[in-house]
Amino acid sequence: MTKLIWLSDLHFVAEGLVQGHDPQQRLDMAVAHVNAQHLDAACCVVSGDLVDRATAADYRAVRAGLDKLAMPWLPMVGNHDDRALVRALLPVPTGGMSDFVQYAMTTDVGLIVCLDTLTPGADGGSFCAARQAWLHDCLARNVGMPALIFMHHPPMALGLPMQDSDRLAEGEALLDLLAEHPNVRQLCIGHVHRPITGNIRGMPFATMRAVLYQAPPPVPAWDWDSFAPAREAPALGVIHMKDGGVLLQYEQFCDAEEGVR
Repeated sequence: MTKLIWLSDLHFVAEGLVQGHDPQQRLDMAVAHVNAQHLDAACCVVSGDLVDRATAADYRAVRAGLDKLAMPWLPMVGNHDDRALVRALLPVPTGGMSDFVQYAMTTDVGLIVCLDTLTPGADGGSFCAARQAWLHDCLARNVGMPALIFMHHPPMALGLPMQDSDRLAEGEALLDLLAEHPNVRQLCIGHVHRPITGNIRGMPFATMRAVLYQAPPPVPAWDWDSFAPAREAPALGVIHMKDGGVLLQYEQFCDAEEGVR
């Protein structure tokens, strides 16, 4: 069995608050929880929006916080990230795509695939032909290995105000590609700051609560002019891969009011 930790949407800044929340305090509490409860985890995947403003100072500071984890961690890019700075300042594994933060890691029971869905300067995501070809080749080369797919932008509509307009532009193409490969076991998606699970094209998917702040539920309706973070607690994911299957558990690591100013 392999255990993984899943964090998403840290929106870290070296100084100050984001949406009335303290990124340093929230990250410190998440790391402390992981180190206290999950020392047997093989690694921690951070599925994008590592920082909020994409400055070098923010990336150096978030790395200092994540380096306190007792296990290796895998950085991914979201719409708030800068691809070049992530590659220059964070521990991106070697052997992936040279122009993107897209790579795969092999464990004793399966394959962890981290996708790059960033469109620089846009809230929505993209997944170009080059990234699609790399993914197809990766899954085909590891056809007998159960694969866990991480991405920042959802490739499908999730029924959330505003967020559905910011999903992956080539979502249908990505889902078509993934459905061709029976070794895909689970899609793990960031970006939406809410826990949602479902099934599409025969593949289970799950989204993750943010480390920093949570998006409101779809009712009552909201837009970015009326947006205010939901008074809901953050969470992280604990993933177990065993015998070709995947088990995801959500764990709250602090109360909703902790880190709120």
